[in-house]
Amino acid sequence: MKWPYLSTVAALSLATSLTSAAHAQSKLMEVDPTLVEENQPAPPSAAKPVKKGKIVKGPAVAPTPAWIDTLTIDGYLEGGVAVNFNQPFNKLNWGHLYTDRANWPTFNGALLTVQRPLDPKAEGYDFGFKFQGMIGEDMRYNHYLGILDYAIRSRTQIGPIEANVLAHLPWISPISEGGVDLKVGMFVTYNGAEVIPAKDNLFYSHSYIFNFGPFLHTGAMVTTHVKPWLDVYTGVTSGVNTSLGWPGDNNAAASFHGGFGFNLLDGNLTIMAITHTGPENQRQTDPLGVGWPVGFTGVPFTPGGWPPPTTAGWPLNQGGFGTPSLCACDVNTAIRSFNNLTTTWKATENLTFITDISFMLESGWNNSSFGLPQKAWAAANAITGTGFWGTAPAYPMGARAFGIAQYFSYKINDIFKLNGRAEFFRDNNNFFVSAYPGYFDAVNLAHGFWCPSCISQNLGTGLYANRPVYSGTSYLAFTLGMTITPELPVKLPYITGLIIRPELRWDTTVNGTTPFFSRSGLSSNQGMFNMDVIVPFTLL
Repeated sequence: MKWPYLSTVAALSLATSLTSAAHAQSKLMEVDPTLVEENQPAPPSAAKPVKKGKIVKGPAVAPTPAWIDTLTIDGYLEGGVAVNFNQPFNKLNWGHLYTDRANWPTFNGALLTVQRPLDPKAEGYDFGFKFQGMIGEDMRYNHYLGILDYAIRSRTQIGPIEANVLAHLPWISPISEGGVDLKVGMFVTYNGAEVIPAKDNLFYSHSYIFNFGPFLHTGAMVTTHVKPWLDVYTGVTSGVNTSLGWPGDNNAAASFHGGFGFNLLDGNLTIMAITHTGPENQRQTDPLGVGWPVGFTGVPFTPGGWPPPTTAGWPLNQGGFGTPSLCACDVNTAIRSFNNLTTTWKATENLTFITDISFMLESGWNNSSFGLPQKAWAAANAITGTGFWGTAPAYPMGARAFGIAQYFSYKINDIFKLNGRAEFFRDNNNFFVSAYPGYFDAVNLAHGFWCPSCISQNLGTGLYANRPVYSGTSYLAFTLGMTITPELPVKLPYITGLIIRPELRWDTTVNGTTPFFSRSGLSSNQGMFNMDVIVPFTLL
């Protein structure tokens, strides 16, 4: 589960050279920020003629800063509101994660970053680190499994976003003209155009591509600077939103994270082709629901247990997952692959275009065995009086999704920037787009625990009972917004600015489905007005 793949160096170059719209370009800057013209030192002024016999001192050369002098401590505070004109009966904005709560103020988070970035001009060995932590409601989706994921029992939660060490290795060869960079530890994904830190995005709300793609990884990444215009990324991780070992990893297999970065037209055109591929299905830690007061079909064990699935408004009646896992497969071999092609073109000094193309593949879901489709398992278990179907090994049929998001950003002046986004996203089997209204729904599902309040359209139950099981949905979303950075009337200690991002957003489906919630049930579209306020600060 969305994530920036800015390294510590890219975060600094982004703050001084590019607008936040150029996220994909910043990922390439992680490799070689010296390629960006704005980052180059000004050429020395021409020396004046020197008279014979007279000694003239040259310009003073600034001493190289000490390692510790490049340490920085900064962050931001963010809060906002997502107003849904549908007035959803369950207060949920379908298709959203960080902005999933309708018509209610949200404390998205306070983020703190302590880092010593690599020196982009280092000619020898160089070392750095990055630690980034967050507390807030967004943290519900940003957990590394097994690390503070159940520490706070509320919507506001706490945890790390990044904790890694960095090294530049001056290993020059025909395949590494610029040397090699190494990152080891916990870090954000390299996939996609949008990122976890709010101030580095164009909008308050996120794309479907971000929301239902990968967010975080634990492992090692190697960036090889093959040519000034080409970088190669290779790495191994424990998976998506996972740490190491049980309960930090939901299976016992590694994943691959890698791709290519191109920096063209003097840095005005960047292309990132990246994949994260590996097993992501959970081990079934509680297949019979012993740890929950509900049985296999969601019926309470006792009168004091969960409400029955026929209760109006109960999540199971909206298509809740109920069971801890939908994959009756080998969780160490069933593959989930997230693939992104992200292009950033800085057409002029003030106008930037970003195109994000995504393809997602799950090989182990929607299983059938001995010719019996998964949607018939419940009936078969009722006839046989067993729970055989759903626990026996099954043949995986898989699920797929693909999307494209087109962004533009135009800087009007130093205060106003106009932003737009148009996105088409097709979830072929209604596998990826889901809702997690409970405090721990996202981590419960990732761990393989029961998740009675998780909502999916593909089970054909509750509000979704009349639609074909495992059918797909085609989403179309348009967002128009502003980034407003007013000058503060007085200089405040530590506070470095103010960012206000109002937006209008309209989501609809183009294949006749009704996934969005409304006042009286389901709808084929939803209109929203969203706005957040970000207060950046610097401590060191």
